[in-house]
Amino acid sequence: MNDMKRTSALVAAAMATVLAGVALAAAPARPDFTGVWTNAGAPGIGGATRGGGPAPLPLRPEAKARVDAYQKLVGPVGDSPGGWCLGYGMPSSMLSSGGYPMEIVQRPEQFTITYEAHTEMRRFYLGARNAPQADRIPGRNGYSSAHWEGNTLVVETDNLVDQVDQRWAHSDEAKIVERYHLEDKPDAQGRRVLVADMVMTDPKFYTAPVTEQKRWAEVPNGRLLPYECPEEFWNHRLEELAKKAGVPLP
Repeated sequence: MNDMKRTSALVAAAMATVLAGVALAAAPARPDFTGVWTNAGAPGIGGATRGGGPAPLPLRPEAKARVDAYQKLVGPVGDSPGGWCLGYGMPSSMLSSGGYPMEIVQRPEQFTITYEAHTEMRRFYLGARNAPQADRIPGRNGYSSAHWEGNTLVVETDNLVDQVDQRWAHSDEAKIVERYHLEDKPDAQGRRVLVADMVMTDPKFYTAPVTEQKRWAEVPNGRLLPYECPEEFWNHRLEELAKKAGVPLP
């Protein structure tokens, strides 16, 4: 390489470095939601904090009939998915979770949220990290993709499964949008407060969008505790086997 080509290559490399630095400097600083969070304010439905108590859901008649049939089935015995170690599913995993805390781990391309209840986990991907629609597997928590609008994290969830076994029942056509932001001021205890405003639409189940709000307060140096729900069932099974065999538990 002659001197002129070498100089041109060095200039191009230097310009690329400068442009990359300018791009980084121009990128807005995003709030960091990393941490352990617990219910903030007066809890409502299992921790959902919108005032006024649980409002009637705008269920379509056919959806209400299904929900009523489900309640009639499980009501006399008080059964629930959680009682059988099954996670709540969205939006209950976010809005209620029995009032248990959650932990957020934030990276530029991904958010990972672990709810202490049932160790339920959600992942939000951003940009190119997202899976194509054809590769998204339906589930109780669906598939969540996210993007930033200023300092607000917008999370869109689809690929949900039909659920009548939770407070916010929905069909497999439901779509959920959550908007997360930090309040401008800390609470009375000096803790950061994280707010999620949720809108769920479902043409099969509802005549209007369902809206809720959830507020969390940060737990400094907080940790999630183990939630080993299946272990109780296994211990019960061992007791049954020992009793049937007429021997003490080993």
